[in-house]
Amino acid sequence: MAMSGQNLSFGVLLLPGFQWLDAAEPVDYINNHSQAMLQANNLPKEDVEKGPIITWHYISFDLKPVRATSGPTLNPSTTYTDCPPLNYLLVPGGDPNAPLPPGCAEFLKERFEGLKGLLTVCTGSLSVAQTGLLDGYKVCTNKVALKAAHSSGQLNKNVHWVGDRRWILDRKVWSSAGVTAGIDLGAEFARVNFDPMLVELTKMIAEYKPKPDQPDEFAYILDGIDYNN
Repeated sequence: MAMSGQNLSFGVLLLPGFQWLDAAEPVDYINNHSQAMLQANNLPKEDVEKGPIITWHYISFDLKPVRATSGPTLNPSTTYTDCPPLNYLLVPGGDPNAPLPPGCAEFLKERFEGLKGLLTVCTGSLSVAQTGLLDGYKVCTNKVALKAAHSSGQLNKNVHWVGDRRWILDRKVWSSAGVTAGIDLGAEFARVNFDPMLVELTKMIAEYKPKPDQPDEFAYILDGIDYNN
């Protein structure tokens, strides 16, 4: 059902050293469907009102600037403790081998049940998997990182890892593979949730043709690897 006129609260979890594009691509693509952006593009009022009203919250363990892999530092707008209620939470990929920051696992566990959707990009799913929240879910992640985690024995085998798709939706967990798959995840989220006219318009504004989940031209990276055993 299209979220026309709905108020959506979207969180972005800023893990230390997160991949800049993991966050920027889906955030920008999804936000292009918002009433604020539609109005900025001078659409008629009746079309603007078909979009959702999106509020973004950038979340970290404190309010100190967070440095991504590139680009400018990003200032968190809230902490794990003070974060307002969320409808959706996006987790861009950080270092999959790094432990979660203090309080992060507790934050994720407290919020997961109340979310309409959890979206992970690239190694974001490997980070969230540390909490056990993804156990039993079909989940995509960065294939090179998945291969490395399997080889080192650090892979959470309670998750059903999917290595032949760019993205997958399992119940309320949306996950995507390597960095650029994040924009396709954002596009699929928009296709499912937003007004069809706005979805087509956003494709034209972005001059982007979203890729489907399959075929995944990078599936060969995991050839011969039984990563779920």
